[in-house]
Amino acid sequence: MKLKYNTKQRYKTIQGLRSFKDTLPTKVKRIISKKGHIYSKILDNWRYIVGDELFKVCYPKSFKNSNRLGASSLNVMVKRGHEVDMEYSKKIIMKKINSFLGNNVVEKIKLTTFEGKQEKFNKKIQKDVTKNKYIKKISNITNEKIKNSLIGLSELFERK
Repeated sequence: MKLKYNTKQRYKTIQGLRSFKDTLPTKVKRIISKKGHIYSKILDNWRYIVGDELFKVCYPKSFKNSNRLGASSLNVMVKRGHEVDMEYSKKIIMKKINSFLGNNVVEKIKLTTFEGKQEKFNKKIQKDVTKNKYIKKISNITNEKIKNSLIGLSELFERK
């Protein structure tokens, strides 16, 4: 393998097969080395950690780890009006996160309020998709068996 020294991202590159770690940009490497995997695990399991009621009104914004100062903190965005609920459940959430990820991963939770709808975790579920979009096409079909089976299929999608 040959080494090159003229790249902008890294000090040297390797031609040929490389490990995944060597292909990442330096900024991404810094994020991962600053415990970015903790933030991603918290995001993945946020509904389990806070419960369904708080899941609708809050989400984690960032995770800051400070080894020198001692306190690693999780910044949480909370919908205006639900700050008190989140404030009372801070200790429970910290216990759940620390038991889920390991010893004393999060020592503080900082709350930031926002107004408006939470669009980060909402899933848009469209009902009657097949009826609304394809009702004209289904009505143009002359074969009754195919028409009835497509209507039955659309009713199955509605139930799910």
